[in-house]
Amino acid sequence: MAQKGLPGLLAVCTIALAAGAAYSQNYPIKPVRVLTADPAGGVDFTARVVSQGLADLWKQSVVVENRGGGGGLIAGETLARANPDGYTLMIYSSSIWLLPFLGSEVRYDPMKDFAHITLLTTAPNILVVYPALPVSSVKDLIALAKSKPGELNYAEGATGASNHLAAELFLAMTGTKIVHIPYKGATPAYNDLVSGRVHLMFAFASSVSSLVKTGRLKALAVTSAKRTELAPSLPTVAETLPGYESGTEIAAFAPARTDAKLIARLNADIVKVLNQPEIKQKFFVAGADVVGSSSAELSASIKANMVRWGKVIKDAGIRAN
Repeated sequence: MAQKGLPGLLAVCTIALAAGAAYSQNYPIKPVRVLTADPAGGVDFTARVVSQGLADLWKQSVVVENRGGGGGLIAGETLARANPDGYTLMIYSSSIWLLPFLGSEVRYDPMKDFAHITLLTTAPNILVVYPALPVSSVKDLIALAKSKPGELNYAEGATGASNHLAAELFLAMTGTKIVHIPYKGATPAYNDLVSGRVHLMFAFASSVSSLVKTGRLKALAVTSAKRTELAPSLPTVAETLPGYESGTEIAAFAPARTDAKLIARLNADIVKVLNQPEIKQKFFVAGADVVGSSSAELSASIKANMVRWGKVIKDAGIRAN
């Protein structure tokens, strides 16, 4: 009986593999939805640029669906429950895989419930200070903070966001005591920084570039590991603090159990979109560097960052609002 059943089993497997290959080749045959964050932010911008590029490439509708509630909880849970057929994707920032460390009741596992497609972009923060603060470098800032423990403060507009974590990593690596001042949104934080009510901030580059150019804020360094064309005149924090690196990462995901051939197809198509000169320019203007990693590279990056930032979050006692 086993010998008689084996050919039939092999035939079924062969048919299934052939169907999977044909499926990935014919995909998509209907509109694709892309879950993302709240409207008007950097994640939403990224999702819309990439989705439009895919729509042009596929000659098929790609609909962006804002599911930003809970800092990514809704989008993550929706993706985890979605049919793994490639017609529900998600583009989100690193908050989607850091929420479990922030005390949120997360009903998904970012490593087990998502198929990792590609790291889309990275965007460094810029360390900016109130212009009257008597510092002109990261070294100066560290010296001032150590000479006046607890007297300086830093602004933060979104608990657990990359600029908040950038500040806490800085404090941990320098052993300085700088008071955390939380705000409900980046705009009021920038307003108080410009007026001198707070002293410094690890800000989103695209949000403060005009304030730096007009002298309303002073930029000291970027948080990327290496110098970037996004801010060519600035050194990195790492040049003073070796090993320091922080920024906003935005990636693309599908539900777990999505066919591997389809993930490979999605990766190739998205990377193709990202490498278009006009797309790269859009992200450059928005303060982000295009990446376009492999699926395996994204998985390795997420795993490493969960360990690294999980420790920072735990040690700093950061909790979601």
